[in-house]
Amino acid sequence: MLKELDLFRGNINKVEMAISRLRQFEPPEGYYLAFSGGKDSITLKRLADLATIRYDAHYNNPTIDPPELVKFIRSQYPDVTFDQPPIPFLKRLETRGFPLRQRRWCCQEYKERGGSGRIVLTGIRWAESNRRKKRKLVETCFRDTTKRYVNPIIDWTNDDVWTFIDREHLPYCLLYDEGWKRIGCLFCPMTYKKQRLAEATRYPKYAAAFRKSFKRLFQYKKEQGHAVDSWRNGDEMFEWWISGDQKKQNPDQMVMFE
Repeated sequence: MLKELDLFRGNINKVEMAISRLRQFEPPEGYYLAFSGGKDSITLKRLADLATIRYDAHYNNPTIDPPELVKFIRSQYPDVTFDQPPIPFLKRLETRGFPLRQRRWCCQEYKERGGSGRIVLTGIRWAESNRRKKRKLVETCFRDTTKRYVNPIIDWTNDDVWTFIDREHLPYCLLYDEGWKRIGCLFCPMTYKKQRLAEATRYPKYAAAFRKSFKRLFQYKKEQGHAVDSWRNGDEMFEWWISGDQKKQNPDQMVMFE
């Protein structure tokens, strides 16, 4: 692990390669390191330290991450800057609408903030998803062309990441030990229904806060004259959303997500 066979150069040490990449693209002012507290970002941060490059690490707080993750970042990575959003996610949901798997406005507004005019380090990897297999080592943000991304561990596998964490004795969020594969926003539409329902049971106060915001969203859309006929109230809307039952969606409902 952490090595792979190249037909032309023999064994490649992935750690050395990542460090080389970090040094190659280092800007004079240093990198903006996007830090989420997950396994990939703690790996990225350790590699940046090993490379002895300049960077400032930022956690874009979406305000709906698991409390264990937020506590972990504060206790283990006190040098990471907590960047708060202009509006908490649940307050924004009340007028913006709820995100869906194919229409996730939340990532852009909450996870991908910051780094304008900078070179941003991320822990994005090809092994994470089919969509991320299309990503490149160096990219320009299509929404903000002043921002460029460098993804130094883009070719690492999950095993590579965990081997590195173990080798470097890095602290990590203990939710992984409870079986969580990826750690991020609660009730994310990209997770399985079983996971979302389990989160609702584990975090009843968060579930209640979401439900309350859905009630306000329902009332807001109704006052704006938008179609809400598929749901009789905000409770039904929330249950539909968290259950993953999106088959009853119709074109009129799409105004809810604009």
